[in-house]
Amino acid sequence: MFDDEFGEERILSGTKSEYDLEENVLRPKTLEDYVGQDKVKENLTVYMAAAKQRGEALDHVLLYGPPGLGKTTLAHIIANTMDAQIKMTSGPAIERQGDLAAILSNLNEGDVLFIDEIHRLNRAVEETLYSAMEDYALDIIVGKGPMARNIRLPLKRFTLIGATTRAGMLSSPLRDRFGIMCRLDMYTPEELKKIVTRSARTLGISVEEGGSYEIAKRSRGTPRIANRLLKRVRDFSAVRGSSAITKEDADRALKKMEIDELGLDETDRNLLRALIEKFNGGPAGLDTLAATVNEDVNTILDVYEPYLIQLGFIARTPRGRICLKGGYEHMGMKMPESVKKQLSVFDE
Repeated sequence: MFDDEFGEERILSGTKSEYDLEENVLRPKTLEDYVGQDKVKENLTVYMAAAKQRGEALDHVLLYGPPGLGKTTLAHIIANTMDAQIKMTSGPAIERQGDLAAILSNLNEGDVLFIDEIHRLNRAVEETLYSAMEDYALDIIVGKGPMARNIRLPLKRFTLIGATTRAGMLSSPLRDRFGIMCRLDMYTPEELKKIVTRSARTLGISVEEGGSYEIAKRSRGTPRIANRLLKRVRDFSAVRGSSAITKEDADRALKKMEIDELGLDETDRNLLRALIEKFNGGPAGLDTLAATVNEDVNTILDVYEPYLIQLGFIARTPRGRICLKGGYEHMGMKMPESVKKQLSVFDE
């Protein structure tokens, strides 16, 4: 199980949790079943076909984007397509160079090594990874002082798949060693509707078209959240005795969970409310804002902000976070004239 850097569980978080025990069942096995990310799929299809024609392992792959978009699923699909075994770990789990050496030395020809949150590797481990990725060899220092000597151990050719939510935190030497880089984007409601329908069929849940779309449009563009909401709406629907999840069932259940029409929950609204009421629309520093809403800085940075920025509700400035016109309108609050003048630069 990967470390949860975001602390307390949240239904609209894209990070993994105990809610996702059925995730392996819902995970598609081929690119044909994988919904969305069409450009990424097209390119990966070409890269994998070419590698198989040459009889080589696929070049190293970096998958980056917000949490919950399917990076782990893509890693499994790549391994299945390349007829390879996949070994999985995470950046924080590899604490010492010896841990990495043990993992790499046990890989067979063509195996896939998946490292989640690869940006959290410590520097010593990362430097050991350089020669493994580039030369398929491990450089190990034996002994200390004048008696120390370097031993190079050959490795079997493998494919490293790194996944990260913060590509900017990767060092240049590590990033440059990935031959294939794929950015995963947020999903549209139509794509998420297909995912909800497929997941419902897999789980044996009966859902009407209106119900699946209602869940999809409140899922923050994230498949993991869509699947999570589907399971929770199923619970409400089953208790009410509904034979199938209708649009009304989904709307009623999501309102009970305090998830509004745009997929914002109470914490999102608290963030907007704090910016508007306590900081007069901003700017407010990230640390100050986190303390005000009693949330971790990384949680705001990785979970809340990307979606609120995408909606045009808040913006990042050199002086801090500010609330935009859309945020005021969604909260049903009138923007003061002084704030309008301050934000006029964003309307130009």
